[in-house]
Amino acid sequence: MNIKRHIPVVGAAALSAALLVAAYPPFGETASIAVALAPLLAVARLASPKKAAWTWFGGGFAFWFATLAWMPAICKNDGPWPLVVLGWLGLAALCAGYFALFGWMAARAWRRFGRWGLVFEPILWSGVEWLRGWLFTGFAWNYLGTALVPIPDFLAPARVGGVYLVSALVVVVNGVFATLACRVVAQMRREVPEGRRWIRSLETAVPLAAVLLVAWATRPSPDVTQSVPVRVALVQRNAPCVFRAGRERQNPVEAFGRLQEAAAAARPDLVVWGESAMSEFGRLASDRARSAAKYFSHQTGGAALLAGGDYDEQTNGAVRVYNCAGLYVPSGDNMTLQVCAKQHLVPFGEYIPFDKWIPVLQRLSPIGVSLHPGEAKVLEVPVRDGGNVVKVAPLVCFEDTLPSLARRGAQLGAQAIVLITNDSWFSGSWEAEQHAWQSVSRAVETGLPVVRVGNSGVTGVIEASGRARWLTDGAGRPLVDAPGCQLETVLVRTAPRPTPYVRFGDWPLLVLFAASLVGLFMVKCRT
Repeated sequence: MNIKRHIPVVGAAALSAALLVAAYPPFGETASIAVALAPLLAVARLASPKKAAWTWFGGGFAFWFATLAWMPAICKNDGPWPLVVLGWLGLAALCAGYFALFGWMAARAWRRFGRWGLVFEPILWSGVEWLRGWLFTGFAWNYLGTALVPIPDFLAPARVGGVYLVSALVVVVNGVFATLACRVVAQMRREVPEGRRWIRSLETAVPLAAVLLVAWATRPSPDVTQSVPVRVALVQRNAPCVFRAGRERQNPVEAFGRLQEAAAAARPDLVVWGESAMSEFGRLASDRARSAAKYFSHQTGGAALLAGGDYDEQTNGAVRVYNCAGLYVPSGDNMTLQVCAKQHLVPFGEYIPFDKWIPVLQRLSPIGVSLHPGEAKVLEVPVRDGGNVVKVAPLVCFEDTLPSLARRGAQLGAQAIVLITNDSWFSGSWEAEQHAWQSVSRAVETGLPVVRVGNSGVTGVIEASGRARWLTDGAGRPLVDAPGCQLETVLVRTAPRPTPYVRFGDWPLLVLFAASLVGLFMVKCRT
């Protein structure tokens, strides 16, 4: 084997992986995303589809293995390390497989269509990202467009085509640098460039002009609709992970009561706790949980309380258990309860695949019960001033990574999105900050504010523009693995206008992706 022949492609894979890792937390070097894929795109243009696929797989595996390095943190919380390491390697390999699929298709497009491969690259990348979010239950984490969270203005195209359109534009910019890299390689090989100089200039000028045009056309217009101010108290308790061996026992009444003392004077309309926060008081509909909700509501002057917990119901003689967001609203001497169950469950975490047909598998569930998925709902929050009622769409855990779930809530008439999560399983890592970045695109896509509370962080409010106000520590960084309470006034529109993405969803992307696949596989590839 000629090792020298493989040095360029290995270097390209390593360089792309390093630049991609730098773009996301804990580094957050946003500028690197503009060139991160350029080395691998150059390989796809110069190498065979098979070689491109293997190179993309190598670069993708290096990226995913590094960016998911927070997974072993669960071992500190009594997670079985052999399974954790196996899951880490398996998930990195699975996600790298999507990189390989794109590399193979991109190389095929360039061999078949020549310069028109520039058009295929962003469409194919966005289509593959969509597949990764849904195939085999999906892993919609760290989409390419998510790296632009620190620059909210660059996320504006998500209003039209979701985060997938932002990812496509990032690929277009990377493609320009890949074109320049290919020309450098051609010069080094002393090859004669194809086409006239003005045609080669168009290969860089037209894509950049297209990116600028889309960015300009998708700018949000001034919002002149009426808004209702909603005072919200976000409570980040930082309760220990449920798996932590010998975990410190805290009195939940004292812990939540101490955090809500500052919120009491502000008389909030809504208090939000994290996922599973109500579990220590019992299941959401239990008398003990209602009594606790009543006590804490009284502490804040009669505010509604939204908190996560389990909820069960009888269905055909069997008991079904759900992971829910529960909204307690004061009603005289009682507390009315509205619930919205989590729609997209975590396999091997909240259920074992096929355990509804093979009940013995339910014993393997790490939480001791096999959960059932719920349906999208909106919950109604009363506002003290003006007697208004605000509709919110709850999301639980990692559901903020899935664009379609937030979009579904917006279609049901939600005026705001509330995300509750519990990332304490990965305490001591950068997982919580990576997870928080996923929520930002949901606000831009739907044009709705997102209220986000994590048990251990990250907690804050994200405006419809993508600008976030996080609960921070003394150094101005998002507060993680520590308790805190944040008071915010969220401006909620009384009649929000649906964004183009809420109206049309992913169908434009899927049509283009399907047409691209037809072009790739219905026409014989050049050798």
